[in-house]
Amino acid sequence: MHYQALLSDGLAPRVAVLAAEVERKLPELVESTVRQIRAEMPVYADARFVTHAELRNSVRANLEHVMRTLRGSDVPDLSQARATGRARALQGAPLPELLRAYRIGLTEVWHLFVELTAGAQDLAGLVAATTAIWALIDDLAEALTTAYRDTTAEVMVAHQNRRSALVEALFAGGTATEGTLWDIARVLDLSLDGTFVVVAAETPRLGDEPLPQIEARLRAAQHASAWRLTPDLQVGVVSLRDPAAASAIVGLVREHPVGRVGMSPVFTGLGNTARALHLARVALSSMTPGTPGLVQFTESPLAGLVASAPEASVQLAHHVLQPILDLPGDDRNVLLLTLRAWFDCQGSTKLTSERMFCHPNTIRHRLKRITEELGRSLTNPADIAELGAALRALNLFPEAAHLPAPR
Repeated sequence: MHYQALLSDGLAPRVAVLAAEVERKLPELVESTVRQIRAEMPVYADARFVTHAELRNSVRANLEHVMRTLRGSDVPDLSQARATGRARALQGAPLPELLRAYRIGLTEVWHLFVELTAGAQDLAGLVAATTAIWALIDDLAEALTTAYRDTTAEVMVAHQNRRSALVEALFAGGTATEGTLWDIARVLDLSLDGTFVVVAAETPRLGDEPLPQIEARLRAAQHASAWRLTPDLQVGVVSLRDPAAASAIVGLVREHPVGRVGMSPVFTGLGNTARALHLARVALSSMTPGTPGLVQFTESPLAGLVASAPEASVQLAHHVLQPILDLPGDDRNVLLLTLRAWFDCQGSTKLTSERMFCHPNTIRHRLKRITEELGRSLTNPADIAELGAALRALNLFPEAAHLPAPR
């Protein structure tokens, strides 16, 4: 320690004599220090973190410890500095202000040492006292700073743990009461009756965020949000200033897509978050695996319907497409690719042929064979609807093509 090293220089006895004289003026010293702190530091003048009475008690306790240390020859007692650092960290007081208050207090002590040594022209005593005070400031500042930072870290971990638990409860839904929702809204800084969207982004690897810094980026755009990371997804609920702001959220999320991202419709009321998460998951599942991008649930209702009922959708795919799925590999793949391209090209033979780099007559021949194999028409709206849903199901659940047909 800095002060302990000082003691070996033989300066302690002279400092102890001066400290004993200063200690007799401790009440006045406490009051002058409090006045100086309040005059120079608005956070204490306004009683922003501690009352004026608490400030006075803290100053008195710290100065008493300082004087006992300067009078004695033992290791400085830093417990009061640690206690002050911890208490102020719990109150949220800024660390630089704490250190400045300590410097003000010890500077007041030094002024008294100057007065005591000036009359006797005791330069050696003043040097000894000055050296002792600044060495003690170093020790006290280090103890206070360490305690403050350790406590701040504890508070942050506790706050983050509570925040994570409340986010989990919000997304789980079902058990949240009105009081619990109010507490969740308060801690997460979200409006209980506000307008929101839920975003669900597929993680590229375990522990990696697909939307890095998304909460900070949204905050910069004046949107509060709360997020959690699971092995499979990064999910968040985003508060919108107004329903039209959803387009801005889409733009932010789409800036750096690394995987599939689903977004719920815009909804009102924090209590509906769990339902919105389900819709965001459905929107994500409506995209082809391995294809980065974003889909909002309202953008593809058919995809959402298919994705929300995997088992029924797989059964639909087999029921409608089984004759083609049973064909040899090359035939099956060519016909399925042609049918998908035809749907993507809004039923245009010309556009389908351009996409597949073949003659329009070839496309017509393949389409004719598809209708014969499936026993369905590409002009009947009911058949087209079933074919489109079946293709969507096969696209979302490609393993269905290799499973045995449901019985």
